[in-house]
Amino acid sequence: MLEVGLEQPGRLEGAKMRDLVYKNLTSADGSRKRVATLEVSESNGLRSTVRRHFACVVREVKDASAQKPAPYLYVAKERNTSQPRESFFCRMKNSTLMVNKGRVYLILFMHSLKITLAGTPKKILPLS
Repeated sequence: MLEVGLEQPGRLEGAKMRDLVYKNLTSADGSRKRVATLEVSESNGLRSTVRRHFACVVREVKDASAQKPAPYLYVAKERNTSQPRESFFCRMKNSTLMVNKGRVYLILFMHSLKITLAGTPKKILPLS
């Protein structure tokens, strides 16, 4: 995992830190690609987790009149008051046709975003 400072570059004293994970996967023939990131940060008793995901598939089709899938959008929000937690999720799917050197390609892609905010557990001090 990478740790990235949120304040001024080169300044380490008192800097808030976050964990960042980045994945980039591409198929051997280049027709599929996935990019994913995960970012976790804690500040003032609140842990935020942000997940981003992108996937893309390229297929060659016979002609530009090929049937494209319908666009898709999904959004969900959840709030849990018994446990201090809130989450937001959004997913979008779409496609487009492109022509390169006389060949027609159908490009299918999907983006998703999930944000979770949760209270961090408080430390309980033993009685002395």
